[in-house]
Amino acid sequence: MTDFGYKAIDSVVNIWTPEALSHRPGWTDEFFVGKMKGKHDEVGISLEKMIDDMDAAGIEYGFLVAAKAGRPGLPGCYHMPPEVVAEAVKKYPKRFLGLIGIDPFQGMDGVRAMEHAVKELGFIGAHLYPHWYNLEPNAAQYYPFYAKCIELGIPIQMQVGQSLIYSKEYRCRSVGRPIYLDDIACDLPELKLIGTHVGIPWHDEMIAMSWKHENVYIATDAHSPKYWPESVWKYINSYGQDKVIFGSDFPVLRFGRTVSEIDDYGLKPAVRKKFMRNNVVKLYGLEKLGIKPAPDHQAGGN
Repeated sequence: MTDFGYKAIDSVVNIWTPEALSHRPGWTDEFFVGKMKGKHDEVGISLEKMIDDMDAAGIEYGFLVAAKAGRPGLPGCYHMPPEVVAEAVKKYPKRFLGLIGIDPFQGMDGVRAMEHAVKELGFIGAHLYPHWYNLEPNAAQYYPFYAKCIELGIPIQMQVGQSLIYSKEYRCRSVGRPIYLDDIACDLPELKLIGTHVGIPWHDEMIAMSWKHENVYIATDAHSPKYWPESVWKYINSYGQDKVIFGSDFPVLRFGRTVSEIDDYGLKPAVRKKFMRNNVVKLYGLEKLGIKPAPDHQAGGN
């Protein structure tokens, strides 16, 4: 792995420890065997193993998602306890940070829980899977959460693009068209919105939203970089270089392979630095936590 003189930050990571897996439903086995790039590791992956793999890939921090997926009582639903992520962050505060998942049907109880996670447990952002609720991200149920994100000064990630077939029994509709972010950004221009999963197959729509709105960004997780559409690469490497952040969606994509495929493309050195680290430091305000952007004079800065 090339030493660029700085470490990357992975903005989308799933905790995969044995404890975390105990909170996930049975369909994960079927789904990840078919979709994941690499061995399934159904018995779990320790935090220490994750850190070793991050080190080998040149990644300093990973954002762990306390995911909420679906409504209780419905097939496929699971809510990762925030405490599981908070404990991982507490154990390795120099390697992991937490994102709190939201459930739009929890109403103000959910808003208060999100606030507690940020103020008391140290979470740095929010996370949303719209397709698990069959509810477009511009629906009214989300707006109290969005308003609270503005108040707390945190970004919110949300999956855009198509959903996948997670099991034969539970199929999610693709409700995350990037164009829905247009409504949100017009209504709440202060809200920092991040469309994850590249936006595929509506990636050009996601690029348009990111370019139009000051506070709309793209995260490039879940899809192998070597298969990203050329328009995505061109956006990252040119006029969108300040609006895209790196993510893997580990263990869907593995750290080393993902970084290697990015470097195989050959981004401009200054662009790579923004994409892999500096953009996310600025977006999440990580300097207040002592996490610095890579300075211009370091290797890869010209």
